[in-house]
Amino acid sequence: MPTFDLSKETLAQHSSDMRQFIDWRPAVLDNGMRVLDGYNSSGLTLTLLPDRGLDIWLAAHNGRPLTWISQGAPHATDFGAGWLRLFNGGLLVTCGLRHVGPPETDARSGQFRDLHGDYSLLRAYNVTVQRGWQQDRFVAEVTGEVAEGTLFGEQLHLMRTVRLALGEPTVEIIDVVENRDDAPAPFMLLHHFNFGYPLVQEGVELQVAGSAIVPRDLTAAAALHDWPHYHRATARHLEEVFFHHVVVDAERQAQAILGSPTFGLLLQWDTTHEPYLTQWKNYRMGSYVCGVEPGNCVPEGQNRASRSGRLVQLAPGARHTFHNRLTVLDGAEAVGAALARLDALRAHGQPVAIDLADYAV
Repeated sequence: MPTFDLSKETLAQHSSDMRQFIDWRPAVLDNGMRVLDGYNSSGLTLTLLPDRGLDIWLAAHNGRPLTWISQGAPHATDFGAGWLRLFNGGLLVTCGLRHVGPPETDARSGQFRDLHGDYSLLRAYNVTVQRGWQQDRFVAEVTGEVAEGTLFGEQLHLMRTVRLALGEPTVEIIDVVENRDDAPAPFMLLHHFNFGYPLVQEGVELQVAGSAIVPRDLTAAAALHDWPHYHRATARHLEEVFFHHVVVDAERQAQAILGSPTFGLLLQWDTTHEPYLTQWKNYRMGSYVCGVEPGNCVPEGQNRASRSGRLVQLAPGARHTFHNRLTVLDGAEAVGAALARLDALRAHGQPVAIDLADYAV
């Protein structure tokens, strides 16, 4: 937290432009991609990519990186290159909006769907920055629209807001997804939060307010006993994926904490339309990146989700709202207080209603 006074009265006495303390600053990179750099006097800095769905790329706190980025990123959109070659890394890579999971061919139509869908290849439009006091809290937020549509096919629309508040080491992401077609649309959305060194390293743990953990496959099942713990970079490490059955409070809020006893990151999200949590552990040398991923699905693809009854169908004109919040926990006191709240939720929360029985191995 800042060690200087950020009250409205003090700032009015000492400055004439709030961009001295908080803003989203637009720029264009050499490769033509738009970026928005955010800061808010809390030590938290972020870079948004409007040309990649308004996802979050770089992220740091007081110079400490929070995420992993890929070699040469950020990559401009190229629909012929494939999802893995264009993966930027970064704090948030949104998966969906129609498909999340491995590449597949639709069981009925024969349509091919690439890994994790098309969303992160889409450009945001009507991107705006709004700034102002909300009572005693100064907020700077970016809003933008993303359309995933095709003639005679799906017409999905996402309105995203990314919000910073003065002096708070927190970023909020609010997504509103609407089906603008006249027919129901298959709808899969995963907020793929990616974390890297030094936030993730040997000795770090993930704490989840949950009631059960389900391994995705035999590789994960063999490591189930070690799911909370993270380890050093390891050559040719095979990824481990776990699905968490989370518990929630009366407002359907869930929590998870990734970090050490003295530094970490708190993830909070609304499970109303996002009841699943996927944990991705990847210690591969060089590509050392791990994910904690709320979603309205698990990353299994439309085919399996449809067979199991998990596939969400968004009705014509329907809207679903998703609210995710990431907060940096700097110091033993901040980590300890967050862990105490998570333990209370773990003890008294109610499990969300999901069914992953077919993943039993």
